[in-house]
Amino acid sequence: MENSNLLVGLDIGTTSIKAVVADSGKVIGAVTTPNSGMRHGQIVDIDQTAAAISRALKSVAEKTNAKIYSVVAGIPVGMLQLETATGFSNVGEQGQEVNNDDVKRAIKSAIHSAAKDNREAITFLPSRFLIDGKTEVDDPRKMIARSLGVSGILLTAPTGPLHNIKKAIERAGYHNNFFVPTPLAISSVALNESERTFGSVIIDLGGGVSTATVIKDGQIKYANIDLEGGSDITNDISTVLSISKSDAEQIKLDYGYADPNFASKNDKFAINSVGANGQQMIDEVYLSEIINARLEQILTRLGKGLAKHHALKQPGGIVITGGTSLLEGIDSLTANGLNVKARIYQPDQIGMRNPIYTAAYGIVNYSYKMSEIDYLVNGVIYGFGESVAEEPVQTKSSKISKSTASNSESQAKEAYNRNKIPDEDTSSRDKKDNNQEKTNGLKSFFKKFFD
Repeated sequence: MENSNLLVGLDIGTTSIKAVVADSGKVIGAVTTPNSGMRHGQIVDIDQTAAAISRALKSVAEKTNAKIYSVVAGIPVGMLQLETATGFSNVGEQGQEVNNDDVKRAIKSAIHSAAKDNREAITFLPSRFLIDGKTEVDDPRKMIARSLGVSGILLTAPTGPLHNIKKAIERAGYHNNFFVPTPLAISSVALNESERTFGSVIIDLGGGVSTATVIKDGQIKYANIDLEGGSDITNDISTVLSISKSDAEQIKLDYGYADPNFASKNDKFAINSVGANGQQMIDEVYLSEIINARLEQILTRLGKGLAKHHALKQPGGIVITGGTSLLEGIDSLTANGLNVKARIYQPDQIGMRNPIYTAAYGIVNYSYKMSEIDYLVNGVIYGFGESVAEEPVQTKSSKISKSTASNSESQAKEAYNRNKIPDEDTSSRDKKDNNQEKTNGLKSFFKKFFD
């Protein structure tokens, strides 16, 4: 399948890799494969992680009949750091129309102003642009200005762990076009506009890490990370019942409940315990009590952090997702334990009705809905659509690599022509309407994902 509207979202999780392919925003395929190269959200073996990424992307490529060369990967909230940033660029002493280059210079200035050692920019979220120091606008392009200012939030990640993610994707044989903050990706699908605006908490119960993120005004306001997740519940079951981890994981999925009140002592299942003579019968209540003990610890720790920051009063309540949210009763356990309203979110697309896919689905949804200003931000950070002489923005610690690395002039020009976001001169832009310009920008953007 050759289609410039295809996007591939990659969620690199502790226990599994999830890949979702979407065509014009509509999901056409999703897969998950086990990952043994990470612990508690951190890569501990690049080769094993790369092998898991390769299996996931090859599988989803076969499933969708697509040729995959590059992806968009998520960055978990535990790696993110938020900084306020402001920037400035001169447009023209006599005043002239603001164009893409003017906007990019202001964004680059803002990113430089907030850059810190050993951290790299993931994205910049402009909150406002300022024309001539007095007029606030959302999109300054085509407006007459002498100067342009911008302020917003810069999201960065530590250089070392980020390098490991890039290297794992590279060793798998693919290129990462840019990164998306996972909490914002999840909020784009799990929350409605009102919940994103007035405030909600997303609890993502993953395999190795559990997180609670406050989203308000469309931005991350607070995050709390707990280094335990579904794999710790599986380990508990394995230890208490003296069974293998694979058996423990299976009975957790088949018979486990987050809340023992949902289980029944009359419903039993057989296990083969190490050292036991023959099979033993275990009831669902006993299993669910093992599960519940660990879950209550996780939720209590997350809840304390939320309460300390007065985040449990959000109008949108708590939205729970991630693989561990499959355990029945997790919503009532959360609601009763934290005294808030809570609900579970999972994608409703055919073939992806499982909360394990929420982040990967959110990544493609978030990417597809990015504005042209967002494209320009990524152009500054990752090197899309810039002139040959320009460099992507650098942090204090290291330079962020171009989308298509090149040393020769001919290769650079080829990358420029393929990835460039259209930036016409004033006379030609006056001849075209805004819709046509946006269409060209989208086509140019999507071509970077598939040859």
